[in-house]
Amino acid sequence: MANPLLVELIRGGIVESGHRGALAVAKADGEIVASIGDVGAVIFPRSAIKAIQAIPLVESGAADAYGYGAKELALACASHNGERRHVKTARAMLERAGLEPGALACGAHEPMSPAAARALVTSGSEVSALHNNCSGKHAGMLATAKHLGEPIENYHEDDHPVQKRIRGVVGTLCGVDLADAPCGIDGCSVPTWGLAIKDLATGFARFVSGDELDDERRAACARLLAACLAEPEYVAGKGQFCSDVMRALGDRAFVKVGAEGVYCGGLPDQGLGIALKIDDGAKRACEVAMAAVLLAYVPEAMHLIADRADRVLRNWRGLVVGQLHASDTLRQALQSA
Repeated sequence: MANPLLVELIRGGIVESGHRGALAVAKADGEIVASIGDVGAVIFPRSAIKAIQAIPLVESGAADAYGYGAKELALACASHNGERRHVKTARAMLERAGLEPGALACGAHEPMSPAAARALVTSGSEVSALHNNCSGKHAGMLATAKHLGEPIENYHEDDHPVQKRIRGVVGTLCGVDLADAPCGIDGCSVPTWGLAIKDLATGFARFVSGDELDDERRAACARLLAACLAEPEYVAGKGQFCSDVMRALGDRAFVKVGAEGVYCGGLPDQGLGIALKIDDGAKRACEVAMAAVLLAYVPEAMHLIADRADRVLRNWRGLVVGQLHASDTLRQALQSA
């Protein structure tokens, strides 16, 4: 059975395009409080779980050993724009651990921010791994290995202690054994493990609430969450949905994008976790769907992010030509919950 239509693009009074998907909202004990579509489907969460991947950076003592504050911890959870501040912070994270940018295994790509990419060209500088949106995550992984006396080489491979440790943390938070889970290679070269959408939602409920966790892990999650909420511009950057929403909603919501139409997050004061996957991988659709979820559970945010759930589309002349919005099916499912 196909997943339901979650997001529609309306032009001239008809549905021109549609995006199907699945969504789960869960409590820390695994209870599903809202769902639509096949939430038992196993997906690769990709970058949506960077905050969970960063837990060993705190638990190991590496973050304290190298003096990482909120900006560094937020960057360890980030898919950043490659702005100057992001590159500078990633470099500093490595330097404090006695490492060079060449240790990064994430590969290099142009900054995701067009402005940052233009500035790089204008300055005559070369693109490096520091500009990779995952450089903060990788700097955190390298720092953890360095602090624990583990090999720096091949830290990104699935049989390295760094990745084994992360696999254990992800599995514990999501309440599953990942030993035999599907394993792929993420865009930045680290492993990504297959997880059911409902289990991802449970994991994020635990991350934002601390429920069902021991004291050490609860403290690590709280520290990372606080860093992201205090420094949302380091989680993504200027003009990005994650940063804009967290800046607008303050401590009421944590959100994090992943590739191929994945979005996860949580509502700290309600102890709820959110996970969604758009079947066709469209980023525009998962942002609209996530905005609809946030509006359903944080109604006072209507005047802050309403334009994210009902997005007006304009052509190159600035004329309004359509609207991208959550489908009636999605809205009704959220209202029922």
